[in-house]
Amino acid sequence: MSTDRTVAGSPRPLLELRGVTKVYGQGRAAFPALRGIDVTVQEGEFVAIMGPSGSGKSTVMNILGCLDTPTTGSYLFRNTRVELLSRRQRALLRRHYLGFVFQGFNLLARTSAIENVELPLLYRGEPFRQRRSSARAALASVGLDAWETHAPAELSGGQQQRVAIARAIVTHPALLLADEPTGNLDSQRGREIMELLAALSREQGITVLLVTHESEMARYAKRVIHFVDGFVDSDHRNGGSA
Repeated sequence: MSTDRTVAGSPRPLLELRGVTKVYGQGRAAFPALRGIDVTVQEGEFVAIMGPSGSGKSTVMNILGCLDTPTTGSYLFRNTRVELLSRRQRALLRRHYLGFVFQGFNLLARTSAIENVELPLLYRGEPFRQRRSSARAALASVGLDAWETHAPAELSGGQQQRVAIARAIVTHPALLLADEPTGNLDSQRGREIMELLAALSREQGITVLLVTHESEMARYAKRVIHFVDGFVDSDHRNGGSA
């Protein structure tokens, strides 16, 4: 994976979508979910992706998360053409460079918080002592160092999402993809999660891409991209709190 720098020490974009289209189905049943998308995201940015249902935002997230590939166009991750990678290579990219946070917390019910956070490291074959230390550090970074032995049922919704975030960042991903991470939380817990994501971007340099339909949550991002009918309708900076 290329990590070359541009002139004057500026980092290359973390990811680029160039003329990306995505068509589902064939013939009369064909549905163009994306109609030629051009998006560039720099290292360390906190970007919110918004749009109505069917606008293409979930399709974009699937492509960025290496869960799908474009019909045409290119997806570059640190200057690597992702659409040209094999399925196994895309899986390795996900495992080593990407973290995921979903609306549903997706925690193992009978497993402690620290064991849930360890899972990505277990899949990578890291030894117990190393992954336990990394999981403890990740839980501490989301304010849950005193809750590591608790099962999900013993945690509030906000705490469960914090565990899910710790699990996503324990591998030190370059890119954190958060799909409606506050959808199952009340307003106060939702704001706490957004403040945490903003802090991770600001303090650890993690690039965060957030899909949300809530304007209140999107304001935490430094940049907001609106999708409409498979096109980028607008792409602008905002104040954010990151």
